[in-house]
Amino acid sequence: MSNSIAIASGKGGVGKTTIAVNLALTLSQMGSKISLMDADFGLANAHIMLGINPKRTIRDMLKKGLPVEDVIETGPNGIKFISGGSGLIDILNVEKNSMFQLINSINPIEKYTDSLVVDIPAGASDQSMTFASAVDKLVIVLVGEPTSFMDAYTFIKSANLEYDIQNFSVVVNMVDNEKSAQKIFDKFQNAVIKFFDANLTFAGGIPRSKKVQNAILKKAPIVLEKEAELEKLAFQRVAKNIIKARENKHNGIRFFSKS
Repeated sequence: MSNSIAIASGKGGVGKTTIAVNLALTLSQMGSKISLMDADFGLANAHIMLGINPKRTIRDMLKKGLPVEDVIETGPNGIKFISGGSGLIDILNVEKNSMFQLINSINPIEKYTDSLVVDIPAGASDQSMTFASAVDKLVIVLVGEPTSFMDAYTFIKSANLEYDIQNFSVVVNMVDNEKSAQKIFDKFQNAVIKFFDANLTFAGGIPRSKKVQNAILKKAPIVLEKEAELEKLAFQRVAKNIIKARENKHNGIRFFSKS
């Protein structure tokens, strides 16, 4: 049975799409059949990192009724990619029924997908929360800055209290080492659990290395670089922890739902 993973963040600029793309590729390198969906409407840019110029996007699914099979592209490592397009301002205000229709329309890819990774919009918008509540596992990306803490806190508060999402995996990006990532997570976790009932688990840290910075400048996935062993190990650690993380089980529209 296929599972679904959303990559979220409380604010932009924390490396959410970089994490989503590299996580998808890492899971593929580990032997899973992976599909990646760029649902960050208006700011969709995962295709650039993957080196793909998509012929069709989610716009064609929503506006023209094309099936998902007609929109999928094949990326590095054989991952299947569904592009959100770029600058789709009109889709930013899609009604919830259309969002639910989009989620249901992804079901046909289950036959060749072990895990679907969904890059969702930053912030606690209705669209972000609709996707966040439709996946099995929800991953929050944050950095060790007060604004990132506040915005991630707001996202988790909304997801927990309004959508009954209980389980969150946290990836700390742009860190010096795993020990500092753990400290940042502990500080953030203590702030969250004081106020509401949410289960936060530490998925790992991603280093702020020159190799990562150069890969970002080149708009290329770091896990495809031959000389990036430490960075690859960091993503493998994160991937393994997300695989082990608790799922969110609740009623409602979900990816690969059998109802």
